[in-house]
Amino acid sequence: MNNPPLRHSPLDAQHRALGARMTPFGGWDMPLQYASVLEEHRACRTRAVVFDVSHLGTVECQGPGAFDLLQWLLTNDLRKIERRRAQYTHLLDPDDAHVVDDIIVWWVDDDRFFVMPNASNTDEMLTAFDEGAARTEQPVEFGDITPTRAVLAVQGPEARALLATVNADAAAVPRFEVRRIGDLVVAGTGYTGEDGVELHVAAADAPALWDAVCAAGIEPAGLGARDTLRLEAGLPLHGHELGAGITPLQAGLGWVVGWDKADFRGRAPLAAERERGIVRRLRGLNVQGRRPPRAGSQVLRAGVDVGVVTSGNFSPMLGNGIALAFVPPDVASGDALQIDVRGQLLDAEVVPLPFVKK
Repeated sequence: MNNPPLRHSPLDAQHRALGARMTPFGGWDMPLQYASVLEEHRACRTRAVVFDVSHLGTVECQGPGAFDLLQWLLTNDLRKIERRRAQYTHLLDPDDAHVVDDIIVWWVDDDRFFVMPNASNTDEMLTAFDEGAARTEQPVEFGDITPTRAVLAVQGPEARALLATVNADAAAVPRFEVRRIGDLVVAGTGYTGEDGVELHVAAADAPALWDAVCAAGIEPAGLGARDTLRLEAGLPLHGHELGAGITPLQAGLGWVVGWDKADFRGRAPLAAERERGIVRRLRGLNVQGRRPPRAGSQVLRAGVDVGVVTSGNFSPMLGNGIALAFVPPDVASGDALQIDVRGQLLDAEVVPLPFVKK
């Protein structure tokens, strides 16, 4: 069976005009880098960059039943936040509580939400919405609006100051707040470990906004830098630290589970795991030397295979290799481990996350 054609961002022409190296990602053709991953990474840590994250999905959910639907569908508790705020959450498999997807929810207006899944998971999310809507007593509407918009993530210590020359109101949106500003929906969110905002803009208006942001001195950055930044920040990536066989508790993300609310999708198997205890736990490993560990590498303790690396790379800010790995729950910060990278053993120390503290 032939694979479907790659989807293209509304900013595709902008990326190609800038000489971006493009790569397939989650069914989309997206920029991997413009100059170099290292330069773009450091620009985000020291100045400001803009990412095109239009490959993320947007499912719009609205109506009197929207709140109740999302309360049942997703792990976190919307009662913890207020209207016009954002929240990180998970969609669980109902049978074994593995993380089907990790998601940001933007509570845009009273009964209107943007639910933003990862690139390849929008269809599965819509199927789960159908399941949730059948349980909801009040009217609710939802649909995939991904093709109608672009999302720009402006990140870095100077992001707000530079963006203010383009749109001062957008630049002023506080962390995890959501505001309507003209035709934009803006949230104080991102996935780099830096401050910044994400701009939800109509597809037709996206190229002009991108050009204005770049003209303000905010450098374009691609998915390569976005991955090394999120790894330094100790943030999970679906398909690596989250996915089939991995629960929120194993990933060290139990804080995204609203145990105080009523039943939610996947609650029973997750509660059973909490009762019996997890068999593995995600930890950060700081590696001696510049050689990067890679996903799939074995982790050893006293010569015995005890785990596996899920993400690994060279840290541009630390100057050495770093990794996220699943290891036994009794492995603690300060413990000495080794990582087998193609037959070479790299010494590593278990460290608290994030690797780079801001």
